[in-house]
Amino acid sequence: MQILTVAALIVIGILLFELIIFSHEFGHFITAKLSGVKVNEFALGMGPKIISFVKGETRYSLRLFPIGGYCAMEGEDEDSEEKGAFNNAKVWKRMIIIIAGAVMNILLGFVMMFAFTVQADSYSSTTISQFQPNAFTANTGLQTGDKIVEVNGYSIWNSRDLQFAISTLPYETVEGNTLEVYKERATSAACGVYNKYAKDESLSKDELQKYYNALSEGCSKINKAASKDEAKKLLDETCKSIYALDKSYDMSKYKTPEIDTTTSRPRFMGDVKVVRDGKEITLENVQFFTYYADEDAEKENKPTVAFDFAVEPIEKNVGTVLGETFTQTCSMAKTVWTSLVWLVQGRFTFNDMSGPVGIATAVTQVASMGLQTGFGDAVNNILFVMILITVNLGIVNMLPFPALDGGRFLFLLIEWIFKKPIPRKAEQIVNTVGLVLLLAFMLIISVKDVFQLVTGTFPGM
Repeated sequence: MQILTVAALIVIGILLFELIIFSHEFGHFITAKLSGVKVNEFALGMGPKIISFVKGETRYSLRLFPIGGYCAMEGEDEDSEEKGAFNNAKVWKRMIIIIAGAVMNILLGFVMMFAFTVQADSYSSTTISQFQPNAFTANTGLQTGDKIVEVNGYSIWNSRDLQFAISTLPYETVEGNTLEVYKERATSAACGVYNKYAKDESLSKDELQKYYNALSEGCSKINKAASKDEAKKLLDETCKSIYALDKSYDMSKYKTPEIDTTTSRPRFMGDVKVVRDGKEITLENVQFFTYYADEDAEKENKPTVAFDFAVEPIEKNVGTVLGETFTQTCSMAKTVWTSLVWLVQGRFTFNDMSGPVGIATAVTQVASMGLQTGFGDAVNNILFVMILITVNLGIVNMLPFPALDGGRFLFLLIEWIFKKPIPRKAEQIVNTVGLVLLLAFMLIISVKDVFQLVTGTFPGM
């Protein structure tokens, strides 16, 4: 059964990937047909033909290897005098044909995102509903009811933007003797007292809720403390209020928890713009929950950031489904573009990039994670990765780089502006050089991916 499940997921992954390729090439194909341009062959896949037939002036082919496809137009790569040749079409028609593939990829992203989004029971907003008792963000500026609209200059349209913005925050080393860190440690100490009772299986759910309420109320006061002395006093009150619920606890043995304020520590932080009481305000240096995943991460000083607050839900209806579909897809496109910019700026490194091998590995990983809870979750995880791939393909293909659709569009734009085409020979040389560079880059990335897989350093392993 497990083998059949894995086989089914592989087939689904391949079919979704082929749908992405098909949508791209179909964009070129349909706009070429509508513009009167002759299409010699429309092929899905590469390599030897599996199925091939001719209808009208076009050969349609399904090829063996599901790794690409093409829409071969008459006069696309060399001049042709034949009727319906690409090179003889008006320049604005050629511009539409060239860019249509990338546009179709993004439109497919909207369709896939709808299929992904419509399954949810509700959606997450960016308005804070409550904090964890030991929330870092609560004592560095954020408040219940704040609607987060920007993090470090990155605009927040939905919860996915919020996740991306927080996960890519820089971290800094802060001194342990600051008031903010003191309050963080004080609330963590109070949580430590509560955790003793949380592990007590003899307590009923209602009884444990009383302990949690005492913790939450006390930590809320600690987070608002204006000084260390006040925070320490409130810590005492909080711990005693928790112990007071335990009739067997001897209060004479109570000691104030020790607060370490001597060591520096890492903190993910950034400037957060929120809407509070109808007004936009900017909170500087908001600290986010920072921790080490394990001992190795601590030794290598690789902290992790996490949410320490909950957000208000958005009720599901026709309007919110369509709204989430639109904003989530746009957010994904924005994420791709921002990642490219940050790559150029050096915020992302070579090791953060992945080629075909890395993408296949990522699909395998998310499918495996989904299988832990069910086949449907595995399919949805694959679908989400495919949404990212199709939007990524659409955005990257629009870049004005030789051999990409964006590069060819740039040549046509120059022709339209100056009313004179770039010499075919020069265009071919530039596109050939661009293609060689792209293939070399892809090879280098693939080698890096394989090396990371072999050494066990691939992200997520």
